[in-house]
Amino acid sequence: MPALRVQSGREPGDLENVRAKAIFVGGTASHAGKSWMATAICRHLKQRGFRVAPFKAQNMSNNSFPCAGGGEIGRAQVAQAEACELAPEPDMNPILLKPTSDQGSQVILHGKVFGDFAARDYYSKHAFLRNEAHQAYDRLSSRFEYVVIEGAGSIAEMNLKSRDLVNLSMAAYADARGLLVADIDRGGVFASICGTLELLPPEERALVKSFAVNRFRGDRSLFADGEQFIEQRVGVPCLGVFPMASEIALDAEDGVSLDDAASFADARIAIVRLPHISNFTDFRLLACQWISRPINKALDWIILPGTKNTIGDLDWLRRQGLADWICQQHRSGAKVLGICGGYQMLGESIDDPECVESPEPRSCDGLGLLPVRTVLAKAKVTRTVAARTPQGCEFGAYEIHMGQTASTSLEPFAYLPDGATDGARGDRVWGTYLHGALESPGVVHELFGIAVTALPSSVQFDRLADWFRGAADMRLFEERFL
Repeated sequence: MPALRVQSGREPGDLENVRAKAIFVGGTASHAGKSWMATAICRHLKQRGFRVAPFKAQNMSNNSFPCAGGGEIGRAQVAQAEACELAPEPDMNPILLKPTSDQGSQVILHGKVFGDFAARDYYSKHAFLRNEAHQAYDRLSSRFEYVVIEGAGSIAEMNLKSRDLVNLSMAAYADARGLLVADIDRGGVFASICGTLELLPPEERALVKSFAVNRFRGDRSLFADGEQFIEQRVGVPCLGVFPMASEIALDAEDGVSLDDAASFADARIAIVRLPHISNFTDFRLLACQWISRPINKALDWIILPGTKNTIGDLDWLRRQGLADWICQQHRSGAKVLGICGGYQMLGESIDDPECVESPEPRSCDGLGLLPVRTVLAKAKVTRTVAARTPQGCEFGAYEIHMGQTASTSLEPFAYLPDGATDGARGDRVWGTYLHGALESPGVVHELFGIAVTALPSSVQFDRLADWFRGAADMRLFEERFL
């Protein structure tokens, strides 16, 4: 089939008033596969020769990544940018909500900290934030032929419709053609697709041009009558029934994905699943056991991951009995590693004089496994770095933290090109601010003695595009979306 070109030959910035064609990928629920499908479409269009970029107006995730030009965005949009062979930038995810509690989040606007808000206070700024999201989209749209827009949660959250800035209101603003994604593996796919579309008013329902059934297991032909039933019921054609593809690994967007993460009961590496865990993509190369309470088992390693609420999650560790258990495991021979917030927890104390995490200034004791002290601060560090371990292993990493940790004369975890050092190494205890260190096979081998391999991201994206083309009705995709 010949490649279709839209506004071909246009260079970035040539025509300020020309907008890209937009494809909107929405879901019947959270974790239905929207990020996965949007990334697949991004890669497919890039392979077709189009200039394509990803966009998500508002993301809620503690998995983020710093952009080279400054600021941070959600990891899902970073992966989508990589699929488009682009450097990530804040306009791809102008609003990022990083939950700090059950009631509130730190709000990142255009890559920078905008403030900490409870849900009600955040919604009071809806008009302002929607306009900021639209401006970000307009800037992005003027530079590309296609923009693939990802929604959030369900497109039919009726109690949030008046405050929607990420789903169908964004699709309408961008004049996008919508694809509805449902997860058959979780069950209820008929009710989720039919119910979602039947809840929409006519003008929003008209935006949805097709639906996709995701994560199908088994013989695809056995669902032919199910596909026909849904098409007849909703009057919208099925783009395809997409198979489960466990062999393809992409960055997960949020903590919901941990519910499906492999946890190996016989593994001798345990990672504590903190309530406000962040950047758990650090551990995708490890066969590990995720724990939320002490276990009666001798371990080789215990890892404390990053968190968006260090003091709150340290309090949780103590309530769960995990704080004493970790120290006991360490005394019994286990090694302990802390990353970012987990590194802060390993020290002697954490001070919060600027009320970064607490409503009033607070200090608390750490676990005391490293002779370091942390002072939280409102100034946020977000940067990518090149690093080298004391043993000479070079790796790429990134920092996202609010606060500084002062160590004594301990050996650092890593050396940085500017002569600075990161983290600390004590007696069978390691602490670092460097997210991504354990995504380096060399670092994993050096620390854990485990030989691992990691496929290049480009290979994963190519596999994802093949997965998309293998299941999608490509003629329908051309007709409805391009």
